[in-house]
Amino acid sequence: MVGASSDPDRASFGVLRYLVEQGFDCVPVNPNERSVLGTAAYPSITEAVAATGPFELIDVFRQSELCAIHALEAVAARASTFWLQLGVVSWEAARIAHEGGLAVVMDRCTATEWSRVSHRH
Repeated sequence: MVGASSDPDRASFGVLRYLVEQGFDCVPVNPNERSVLGTAAYPSITEAVAATGPFELIDVFRQSELCAIHALEAVAARASTFWLQLGVVSWEAARIAHEGGLAVVMDRCTATEWSRVSHRH
C-alpha cells in the first residue's frame, strides 16, 4: 500500500488494518515510515518488491498528481492491478498502468469493495 501511514487517524491506516484483518498480505510503502502495524515499510514499490517479492495489487493512497511515478513502478514490478483509492483520480497514471498491461481501478476504496463483495456469499 503506497502511502500507508502509522497514524491511526489516517484513512490509509484504517484500510491497511482492515485488509490485514481480512487476511491480505500487505506491505506498506512510504519513505516517511519505518513500519506500519508491525510490518516493515519501504520507501518505494521497487524496494518493497526487491525485499518481499512480487505484488499482485498496488493500492495507492497519494495525491492524484503524484501517482504517475507509482504507475511506472507498478508496471516495472509486473503487478496485476493498479488501484487508486477513493478520491484519487489520475488519468495519466491510469494510462501508464493500462498501457503496461495492468488492470486499473480508480476512485474506489479497497476496503469498501472487499467488504461489499465478500458479504455477497
